[in-house]
Amino acid sequence: MDVETSEVVHVPDHGEALRIAEALLFASAEPLSVEELTGRLPEGADVERILEDLSSIYASRGVNLVRVAGRWAFRTASDLSFVLARDVVEQRKLSRAAMETLAIIAYHQPVTRAEIEEIRGVATSKGTLDTLLETGWIRLRGRRRAPGRPVTYGTTPGFLNHFGLDAIDDLPGLEELKGAGFLEGRVPSDLSVPVPSDDNALRPDEDPLDQDDLFIPLDMDESEAGEE
Repeated sequence: MDVETSEVVHVPDHGEALRIAEALLFASAEPLSVEELTGRLPEGADVERILEDLSSIYASRGVNLVRVAGRWAFRTASDLSFVLARDVVEQRKLSRAAMETLAIIAYHQPVTRAEIEEIRGVATSKGTLDTLLETGWIRLRGRRRAPGRPVTYGTTPGFLNHFGLDAIDDLPGLEELKGAGFLEGRVPSDLSVPVPSDDNALRPDEDPLDQDDLFIPLDMDESEAGEE
């Protein structure tokens, strides 16, 4: 008589897989994706459950497991950030012009230098965009299908990581900006804050970057106007 047999599926020990994931996340200099964790955990490990369990375990501790830019990393608990303030290496502060430009790119991407200037109402210097490119918070997306084929700009995963955002649509909307005090006084009735998108796909009005664009990050034919 034939005996029907079935392959035994090995299910890894959840506790051991959780410990391995914990070690990987602590040791990694950069946030890890679900795919990266899956590739380094025992075959068959329930990565989603592991991340949920670790998030719960660390929820009340000095460090929390958080999702940033679609990846996972341990971060100092937000209510304890003041304790580490003295140990943080002070980075060069961005100018007001750079912060305004960064905000415009984040909310209006893909956007060109001319469009940034139109929104700000003042000229934007090449140095401001150079600085933001050096931080790794913005990138060249493509070229606008318009006279002069100006470069379009967008944000990067590094922007999300630095500001602790999981996705670009986690940026505050109009009501949140009002509540946080960023918009004070009488706000025009027609003022609106666009819903941002950092989709990598080029828009219908964008062309891919040329090979030379990898070595010439900004429009060299644009004037070196000053800015406020």
